Amino acid sequence: MTLPSDLKDRFPLLSQIINGHQIVYLDSAASSQKPDSVIDAMNKYYRTINANVHRGAYEIAAQATEEMEQARKRIASFIGCTSSNEIVFTKNATESFNLIARSWGGNNLSQGDAVLISDMEHHANIVPWQILSAEKGFEIRWLPLTPEGLLDLSHLDRLLDGVKMVSITAMSNVLGTLNPVAEIAERAHSAGALVAVDGSQYVPHLPTDVQELNADLLCFTGHKMCGPTGIGVLWGREEILDSMPPFLGGGEMILDVRRDGFTPNELPHKFEAGTPPIAEIIGLGAAVDFLSSLGMDNIRHHEVTLTDYALRSLKDRYGEELVIHGPTDPSQRGGVLSLQYSDIHPHDLSQVLDQQGICIRAGHHCAKPLMRELGVGATSRASFYLYNTEADVDALVDSLELAGELFSV
Repeated sequence: MTLPSDLKDRFPLLSQIINGHQIVYLDSAASSQKPDSVIDAMNKYYRTINANVHRGAYEIAAQATEEMEQARKRIASFIGCTSSNEIVFTKNATESFNLIARSWGGNNLSQGDAVLISDMEHHANIVPWQILSAEKGFEIRWLPLTPEGLLDLSHLDRLLDGVKMVSITAMSNVLGTLNPVAEIAERAHSAGALVAVDGSQYVPHLPTDVQELNADLLCFTGHKMCGPTGIGVLWGREEILDSMPPFLGGGEMILDVRRDGFTPNELPHKFEAGTPPIAEIIGLGAAVDFLSSLGMDNIRHHEVTLTDYALRSLKDRYGEELVIHGPTDPSQRGGVLSLQYSDIHPHDLSQVLDQQGICIRAGHHCAKPLMRELGVGATSRASFYLYNTEADVDALVDSLELAGELFSV
């Protein structure tokens, strides 16, 4: 099955005209666009059942609670999770990693221990560990890359010696590299380590089953998968989450409060202090429904085909003038293309493309250690999603030529 030909029509923003051109949105790795069904679901909540959850005994409060908890169950099913109690809502993947580092790490790491991450990690999976390391004195180790932009696993077993946590991305937001998470997890578990996975770029684009990934913890965010901003997810095996102390204190995360202390709530509410982002959770549930209706296998097939077309089109047109970082095989990567074109600065290139209505990202993409490994300060990044087409790729390819002509004057 292929994706519907009218799919772009379901995303209101994609009908806009920017600088006199039909918008070509190629920045979904930063944030995806939202379909009508997600926007409608959130509007319906605010218009018909806007009430707090888990607290009120009246009708619309009960409906709001039901809508939110049903969304939790659908999200759990979407990633192959057997119990919705293992789905913890946060405000984004960054908060999810901070929760892991502060709660699990604060309870389990000390001097003499080590955490293993990779050179391709997003800052969200680097800085929380660095903050905690400065307090606890444990070591942070780095898994290097091959020249092709793949993880170099040749010394993995040595690097795992003494490691308690491997925290690694399933797909690079710069290189597009798809990492062998299940293999890494098997070897990490054999060495006695847990595995946390950054699924922010993976979950929106590929069928996800946490059991097949063999992960212990998984973080992802709603706004990259057709959902709203302000809602993220932490999935963890129930026995691990049970062992972790609360991350934030306040309402909803307690069963009892006394003068001499408190008793935390059961999962998942132990980690959900205060009023949750109810509309955003409902919106993420609608996004999961939307993606499921299209079929994640179909989305992956579409993106592999489109990425292959983009790689061939760009290389055929520009040859050695254009550097595309990461694997050359589209089956080894997602639809993220980080580019260096001629000697044009990425920010200049982004501004020129914007005049043609083309939205790409320029910068270090919250991955400065990786930029240093690549020997660049920034890249231009075009990223594809389910609503992009070969016509969008053609617009990108043609606009690079215009930029080259402008900066050659």
